[in-house]
Amino acid sequence: MDKKVYYTYIMASSSRNLYIGITNNLERRIAQHKDGQLGGFTARYRCHRLVWFERYSWIGQAIAREKELKGWLRAKKITLIQQDNPTWVDLSEAWGTKIICTEAEKADPSLRSG
Repeated sequence: MDKKVYYTYIMASSSRNLYIGITNNLERRIAQHKDGQLGGFTARYRCHRLVWFERYSWIGQAIAREKELKGWLRAKKITLIQQDNPTWVDLSEAWGTKIICTEAEKADPSLRSG
Protein backbone atom coordinates (compact mmCIF):
# COMPACT_ATOMS: atom_id res chain seq x y z
CA MET A 1 0.00 0.00 0.00
CA ASP A 2 1.35 3.42 -0.97
CA LYS A 3 1.79 5.85 1.86
CA LYS A 4 0.03 9.18 1.33
CA VAL A 5 2.12 12.33 1.40
CA TYR A 6 0.84 15.86 1.93
CA TYR A 7 2.66 19.15 1.53
CA THR A 8 2.43 22.60 3.03
CA TYR A 9 4.13 25.05 0.69
CA ILE A 10 4.88 28.72 0.10
CA MET A 11 4.82 30.36 -3.32
CA ALA A 12 6.34 33.80 -3.92
CA SER A 13 6.17 36.44 -6.61
CA SER A 14 9.24 38.33 -7.84
CA SER A 15 8.21 41.17 -5.51
CA ARG A 16 7.89 38.60 -2.66
CA ASN A 17 4.14 38.43 -2.25
CA LEU A 18 3.55 35.15 -0.43
CA TYR A 19 0.92 32.44 -0.82
CA ILE A 20 0.64 29.46 1.55
CA GLY A 21 -1.18 26.30 0.55
CA ILE A 22 -1.45 22.53 0.95
CA THR A 23 -1.66 19.68 -1.54
CA ASN A 24 -1.17 15.95 -1.90
CA ASN A 25 0.64 16.33 -5.24
CA LEU A 26 3.20 19.13 -5.08
CA GLU A 27 4.48 18.89 -8.64
CA ARG A 28 0.98 19.04 -10.13
CA ARG A 29 -0.11 21.90 -7.84
CA ILE A 30 2.97 24.01 -8.61
CA ALA A 31 2.44 23.45 -12.34
CA GLN A 32 -1.17 24.62 -11.90
CA HIS A 33 0.00 27.79 -10.13
CA LYS A 34 2.61 28.48 -12.82
CA ASP A 35 0.10 27.94 -15.62
CA GLY A 36 -2.49 30.19 -13.95
CA GLN A 37 -5.00 27.32 -13.84
CA LEU A 38 -6.06 28.06 -10.28
CA GLY A 39 -6.75 31.76 -10.68
CA GLY A 40 -7.12 33.83 -7.52
CA PHE A 41 -4.28 35.27 -5.50
CA THR A 42 -1.38 33.36 -7.09
CA ALA A 43 -2.49 34.27 -10.61
CA ARG A 44 -3.24 37.90 -9.74
CA TYR A 45 0.08 38.47 -7.95
CA ARG A 46 2.10 36.06 -10.11
CA CYS A 47 3.24 33.88 -7.23
CA HIS A 48 4.99 31.38 -9.47
CA ARG A 49 8.09 30.43 -7.48
CA LEU A 50 8.06 27.60 -4.95
CA VAL A 51 10.29 28.94 -2.18
CA TRP A 52 9.53 26.55 0.72
CA PHE A 53 7.70 23.30 1.48
CA GLU A 54 7.38 20.52 4.04
CA ARG A 55 6.10 16.95 3.72
CA TYR A 56 3.62 15.31 6.08
CA SER A 57 2.18 11.83 6.45
CA TRP A 58 -1.24 13.03 7.60
CA ILE A 59 -3.51 15.66 6.05
CA GLY A 60 -4.32 17.03 9.50
CA GLN A 61 -0.64 17.86 10.06
CA ALA A 62 -0.43 19.73 6.74
CA ILE A 63 -3.62 21.68 7.47
CA ALA A 64 -2.46 22.57 10.98
CA ARG A 65 0.89 23.80 9.64
CA GLU A 66 -0.83 25.85 6.93
CA LYS A 67 -3.04 27.52 9.54
CA GLU A 68 -0.03 28.13 11.80
CA LEU A 69 1.97 29.78 9.00
CA LYS A 70 -0.95 31.91 7.88
CA GLY A 71 -1.16 33.24 11.44
CA TRP A 72 2.47 34.31 11.50
CA LEU A 73 3.68 37.84 10.84
CA ARG A 74 5.29 38.34 7.45
CA ALA A 75 8.77 38.74 9.00
CA LYS A 76 8.54 35.29 10.60
CA LYS A 77 7.49 33.72 7.28
CA ILE A 78 10.45 35.36 5.54
CA THR A 79 12.81 34.03 8.22
CA LEU A 80 11.41 30.51 7.69
CA ILE A 81 11.99 30.71 3.94
CA GLN A 82 15.48 32.15 4.28
CA GLN A 83 16.61 29.41 6.69
CA ASP A 84 16.50 26.83 3.89
CA ASN A 85 16.34 29.03 0.79
CA PRO A 86 18.28 32.26 1.44
CA THR A 87 18.29 33.33 -2.22
CA TRP A 88 14.59 32.55 -2.76
CA VAL A 89 15.31 30.33 -5.76
CA ASP A 90 12.41 28.47 -7.32
CA LEU A 91 12.72 25.01 -5.77
CA SER A 92 10.68 23.51 -8.61
CA GLU A 93 13.05 24.72 -11.37
CA ALA A 94 15.07 21.52 -11.47
CA TRP A 95 12.14 19.13 -11.30
CA GLY A 96 12.53 15.98 -13.21
CA THR A 97 14.87 15.08 -10.37
CA LYS A 98 13.77 13.96 -6.93
CA ILE A 99 12.46 16.65 -4.57
CA ILE A 100 15.12 17.42 -1.97
CA CYS A 101 14.20 17.39 1.72
CA THR A 102 14.72 20.53 3.76
CA GLU A 103 16.88 20.44 6.88
CA ALA A 104 13.73 20.62 9.02
CA GLU A 105 12.44 17.42 7.41
CA LYS A 106 15.73 15.64 8.01
CA ALA A 107 15.79 16.79 11.62
CA ASP A 108 12.26 15.70 12.53
CA PRO A 109 11.18 12.61 10.54
CA SER A 110 8.42 11.83 13.04
CA LEU A 111 6.29 14.59 11.53
CA ARG A 112 7.37 14.36 7.93
CA SER A 113 7.91 11.60 5.44
CA GLY A 114 10.83 11.32 3.07
